[in-house]
Amino acid sequence: MSDDIEDMGPVDYLVVEFPGSRMTGEGFPLLVDLVDRGIIRILDLVFVRKDSDGSVSGLELQDVGEEADLSVFEGASSGLLDQDDLTEAGAALEPGNSAAVVVYENVWAAPLARALRRGGAQMVASGRIPVQALMASLDATEPGGPAAA
Repeated sequence: MSDDIEDMGPVDYLVVEFPGSRMTGEGFPLLVDLVDRGIIRILDLVFVRKDSDGSVSGLELQDVGEEADLSVFEGASSGLLDQDDLTEAGAALEPGNSAAVVVYENVWAAPLARALRRGGAQMVASGRIPVQALMASLDATEPGGPAAA
């Protein structure tokens, strides 16, 4: 397994909240396309729900919703996620909402990651800039925006 890990690209996760636990399935074909094109590899895909009392529970794929056919994701479980991870993901949710927790490998970056590891480099930090923060920053730098005042 350690040899396999050395060949992997960076691994990320997403927690995507669905208000009112309504999942239309609109984004799932795009996720499948990313996998089919070899851009990402799904390691885990788990659904959770946060009840009105704050408790968090896992959902089976067939219980996620009738609007979305998620059968293509059956068996997408590496075992990386445990109950503590699901509880932590649930903490980010509003009561009554559900979420998809996706752990994925960035396959596109694997050759770069391998080359860097061979050279002795290692990733020491990583992060994401939320789209809302990016938009606010760009708005603030536009001429006549708040930063210009």
